[in-house]
Amino acid sequence: MHGPDHTPATALAGDGVQPSLAELVALRGSAHRLAPARRGRLAHAGQAPSPMRGRGMEYAESREYVPGDDARHIDWRVTARTGRAHTKLFQAERERLTLLVADTDPVLYFGTRVRFKSVQAARVGAVAAWLAQRQGDRLSALRGSRSEAPIAPAGGTRGVLRVLDALTRWYAAPPADDAGLDSALQQAARVLRPGARVVVLADPARAAAIDIPRWTALAMHHEVQLMLLADPLELAPPDAVLPFLSQGRPVVLDLHDSAVRAHWHARFVEPLEALQRSLGARRIQVHVVSTDDASDCWLGPLPSAVVA
Repeated sequence: MHGPDHTPATALAGDGVQPSLAELVALRGSAHRLAPARRGRLAHAGQAPSPMRGRGMEYAESREYVPGDDARHIDWRVTARTGRAHTKLFQAERERLTLLVADTDPVLYFGTRVRFKSVQAARVGAVAAWLAQRQGDRLSALRGSRSEAPIAPAGGTRGVLRVLDALTRWYAAPPADDAGLDSALQQAARVLRPGARVVVLADPARAAAIDIPRWTALAMHHEVQLMLLADPLELAPPDAVLPFLSQGRPVVLDLHDSAVRAHWHARFVEPLEALQRSLGARRIQVHVVSTDDASDCWLGPLPSAVVA
């Protein structure tokens, strides 16, 4: 029971309701603390390892030597251990794309602690963008929209600022043309090339509604991080009677009632647990971000049990 049509009687006001570009720019420092700049042999950022095997800079694996292989790359240790000639393969390096996929469903424009989930989504996206820039990636972003094209990929600070500007606009208020997370993921699948990093900012219930085969197909060719935006009230409701407004009408939930608490758990917590089980097994990194989390907590894993 959240979002613009289901708002607690004590809604937030002022800071925390809308993201600002200055706020997102300032999160650059958080990214610097979370990860060092990636630098290659030539001491400059801008390349990322490709999943394709080739003659590059970074060792990947060894295989048996075949006529035509470069003798300079013979792996003498493996050759001595096995008694058969082996050659080294190296990871090809190329520029990587980081794509932010933004869920802009109206349910995200809600919060009871510190800030709205929409604002936290913008902040998580900003840290991810600064991290990608620090590692030499190009940046792009998109949302489920019937009219707006994806942000054109670009590298460096210019690429980050384009994405931050988009996040500021998208999460200021629910976009009128939101087409849903599934539409956004379909669009992402069309524009991505193998080897990209995909960071999905989503409401847990909306992410849980996506068919598993779509997640599986995305993870087969890309590194996928799913950032689930949650509110502390959703994860751990108090044992109390809570007043809400639903479409302007008062609604009272008695959370002393075990049936009401069970329904609450099924609505807010079970989607998180289901996503952890199903997507974690498909090489998708699943993280839960609460509206009151600090920016240095966002890379932690999803707990095995969010709430009993």
